[in-house]
Amino acid sequence: MKAVRVRILAAVAVVLLMVAAYRLLQETGAIATITDGHALRQFIVGLGVAGPLAVIGLMTLAILVSPIPSAPIALAAGAAYGHTWGTAYIVLGAELGALAAFGLARLLGQDVVHRWFGDRLPHTRLRSQGALMAIVFASRLLPFISFDVVSYAAGLTTLTLWRFALATLAGILPASFLLAHFGGEMATGELDRIAFAVLALGLLTGIPLAVHYVRRRIRGDAVDEEKGGFT
Repeated sequence: MKAVRVRILAAVAVVLLMVAAYRLLQETGAIATITDGHALRQFIVGLGVAGPLAVIGLMTLAILVSPIPSAPIALAAGAAYGHTWGTAYIVLGAELGALAAFGLARLLGQDVVHRWFGDRLPHTRLRSQGALMAIVFASRLLPFISFDVVSYAAGLTTLTLWRFALATLAGILPASFLLAHFGGEMATGELDRIAFAVLALGLLTGIPLAVHYVRRRIRGDAVDEEKGGFT
């Protein structure tokens, strides 16, 4: 019980530290810079060889401290370094942030959750590594699902670290490339390519949903046919 209390206090301390960090960024005007794509690009470029490290660090921080938006950082990275290197920096920062969030949740929260809920947890699903990995991968393809929340939540499950890292890496590559490409095209002002990037991002979001909808309809029709056969 003492160990659980220590973990709870540590988790509270981490949350307070993140809140303090966000408030500090607000007070110093850093949040305003992050949300201003043009200003952020100028800041990153002005850092010279340290610019990529800034992108990676900001992406990591944006995952850990959820209120900080990550999309403007990704767009600025694409505008500053192009879609190839921009993608690499975005992916590295997002992956590090996801792993850090996963690790924090695993270190500070998993034992507490299991101690509180015990046998009431859905053990069968929590132990299905393949299913958990698929959920993480699918969530990375859907931009309206919080990247940060999924990273923290995954740390509370039994999903292994390497499976989480692999599913996250595979899932963030397409969106990272499109955001970097989108940022690069915005910097050049080529509206036709921007429209194509937006369309590609929409397709990336819509295809998984369409596949899921079709699979549900097929399963529903199959169930209806079975029921009809018994009547």
